Amino acid sequence: QLQLVESGGGLVQSGGSLRLSCAVSGLNLDDYAIAWFREAPGKEREGVACSGCSEGSPRYADSVKGRFTISRDNANYTVYLQMNYLKPEDAAVYYCAATDPPVVMLPEVFDSWGQGTQVTVSS
Repeated sequence: QLQLVESGGGLVQSGGSLRLSCAVSGLNLDDYAIAWFREAPGKEREGVACSGCSEGSPRYADSVKGRFTISRDNANYTVYLQMNYLKPEDAAVYYCAATDPPVVMLPEVFDSWGQGTQVTVSS
């Protein structure tokens, strides 16, 4: 059974860093696109970063380019999201999700989701 479990969220000051982890089980991580999404109160869920959505480099939302880095450790079935220079507008519940590639980084095309981890950024 496919399962994704996020961890690493918390409270951080503006300008600080956090690393989120997504532990994956029940699939061969090599074969899947794994993306991070976030959802803030009153806003739609949006794609943040994707590894394996298509061949080549990971994809990032314009709002996080240069600050966030997605990486994967296939041997340990874990995908990370390193978040640096955090801003108050980055505060949200962050979700990891999986699906068969190639895909665009839109929540409606991902069919397996974790439960989310809260990121709070104080100004």
